[in-house]
Amino acid sequence: MDQARPAQPAAPARPAVPEDAEELVRLRQVMIESMAGPGTDTAWQERAVAELRRRLGDPDGDLAAFVVDRPGGLAACAVGTVDRRLGGPGNPEGLTGHVFNVATDLGLRRRGHARACTAALLGWFRERGVPRVDLRASAEAEPLYASLGFVRTPDPSMRLTLGRP
Repeated sequence: MDQARPAQPAAPARPAVPEDAEELVRLRQVMIESMAGPGTDTAWQERAVAELRRRLGDPDGDLAAFVVDRPGGLAACAVGTVDRRLGGPGNPEGLTGHVFNVATDLGLRRRGHARACTAALLGWFRERGVPRVDLRASAEAEPLYASLGFVRTPDPSMRLTLGRP
């Protein structure tokens, strides 16, 4: 993931389309392997491709992805969803954006591609009236997100993994 501003302008990000699903999943695997190392389970990929094709085909849906092209595929991507919960103080509509799957091919990093994709995704959230956007950042990517205005929150994150029925 890009951390510093590039010396040259990055290629422009464009909205992903259903035909980009396989490349988006490939980039997700690049991201997973860069964090967890090679040899991770890939059984999820076929279902992820099908889900992306379906959801990217809905222009009014709650998922969007922005990508930077490279010859023969994608160089980088950022994916996000809008979650609607009960409203509250400071967020009466209850809308929260979530950024995930920000990934850049290994040989194409530090050229501003992740920044271009993430900035385009933040614009998509703004167009939908989403007042807050959350993400989980690796230490490597935190400077990029901080430069886009993200700040650490004091809220601890917890998780319960339920087994499949």
